[in-house]
Order: sequence, then C-alpha cells, then structure tokens
Amino acid sequence: MTTLLCDLPDGVPACVTQVCESGSGLDPQHLRRLAELGFLPGEPVQVLHRGPGGREPLAVRVGDTMFALRLLEARCIRVDTTVQSLPLAA
Repeated sequence: MTTLLCDLPDGVPACVTQVCESGSGLDPQHLRRLAELGFLPGEPVQVLHRGPGGREPLAVRVGDTMFALRLLEARCIRVDTTVQSLPLAA
C-alpha cells in the first residue's frame, strides 16, 4: 500500500518510494536536502511518534537515523508498507 509519510500510522514499518513536491510549496533545494538526509527510494522508514495532539513534529527513523520532520516535509515523502528492504532497528 502506497501512502504519504504524514499518513503512515506510528510504528508501521515502510519503505521510501519517492520524494516529490506534492503541492507542498517546498522548493527543489529543500526536496534535495530530504534526499541528502537519507529519504531515498528503498530506504526503510518508520514514524516513531508525533508531537503534541498527534501533530508535528514527527519523529521519524530513516535507515539508522532519527529526524524530526514537519508535516509539510512528511507530505513530500511517499512510502510503501508492502515493500521493505531491511528491517528497522528496534
């Protein structure tokens, strides 16, 4: 199942499939920065938890690294919950 990272339930492992603009208003430099941080196709990803009220920031693990993302950024990352590369570390 393909979805946006912002819609992925907490704790569900997935795999990045694409980083795209998705009408977010982020410029190409910002999207490139997400890729530089490791949000690349094939990378395992998981939303660990969300900020107050279930909003932002989102604590996200991509590969072996944890990041805090805004919803605006998480809306640009498409993930697939049926295709996974390597299991995420606990």
